[in-house]
Amino acid sequence: MRDEIASFRKHKIQPFGVNPASVESHKKYADKFKFPFPLLSDPDKAIAEAYGALKPMGAGIQRSVVVIDQDGTVVFAQRGAPSPAEVVAALEG
Repeated sequence: MRDEIASFRKHKIQPFGVNPASVESHKKYADKFKFPFPLLSDPDKAIAEAYGALKPMGAGIQRSVVVIDQDGTVVFAQRGAPSPAEVVAALEG
């Protein structure tokens, strides 16, 4: 995501990350890796659950990519780490 931020911005996509780590932990991580997008804290895993990213039995979070249009419609959802090109291609559809 970090290395493809220009492509996302060109397509008016605002990436962000979500995981259960604390806000302070996210800040350190984002600073270390120079992320040009926000990381959101989901300590109770409510966001992960809502978007189907919890592993079975709540054993962790499955990396997932979800793109939500400006009107709130999910326009792309895939488990794993699809390439930025795949995400953009799905939107150009």
